[in-house]
Formats: sequence, structure tokens, C-alpha cells
Amino acid sequence: MKKIEAIIKPFKLDDIKEALNKVGVHGITVTEVKGFGRQKGHTELYRGAEYRVDFVPKTKLEIIAGDEIVANIVEVIVTTARTGNIGDGKIFISTVEEVIRIRTGEKGDAAI
Repeated sequence: MKKIEAIIKPFKLDDIKEALNKVGVHGITVTEVKGFGRQKGHTELYRGAEYRVDFVPKTKLEIIAGDEIVANIVEVIVTTARTGNIGDGKIFISTVEEVIRIRTGEKGDAAI
């Protein structure tokens, strides 16, 4: 099993959610986050004063999936989230040793 974490632009969330549903992803955790990468934030103008925004609002997706579907999930996220502009985001994939459904006690793939 793998954990896929994707940092995306917030306006892409609905499109990605629909696309993931089509490839069989039935569970996803979404968190509003802030951060910066190479772009180091940006400057904005507010009431005539310029100020620096160091942390850019982003959305973080977390998905736990079986190894056999990970490549499909990554492809869907990459193609759907890509705008071609700086700040499109990143995907991190890590190994999950165990998953346990609290309600039933199921473990492994059955708990996903």
C-alpha cells in the first residue's frame, strides 16, 4: 500500500476529485494548507500598499491505495492539476505498512 500526498492549487480540487472517482478512488482526505516552493510567495497590492505574501494557499490531498492503482492515481492528478504555470504543486508517495479500519477492525487492503 502507498500513501499519495499531493499539493495542488485549490481551484483544481473538484476536477481532481471527479477524475479520481472515475479511476476507482473512493476515499480522500483534503486539507487547506499554506506554503511556498521556488516561487517564494508573491507580492500583492492592498489599499495602495504593497505587501509580501510569503505563504501561498494550497490544497493537500491524501490518498491511501493499493500498489496496483498508484500509477493511475498519479497520472490522473498530474494531468488534471497541471496548468503549465509555476506553483502547480508536487506529489509525494510513501509506503504504508498497515491500515486498520477502527469500526470493524479490518486490516490491509480490506480497510482501504
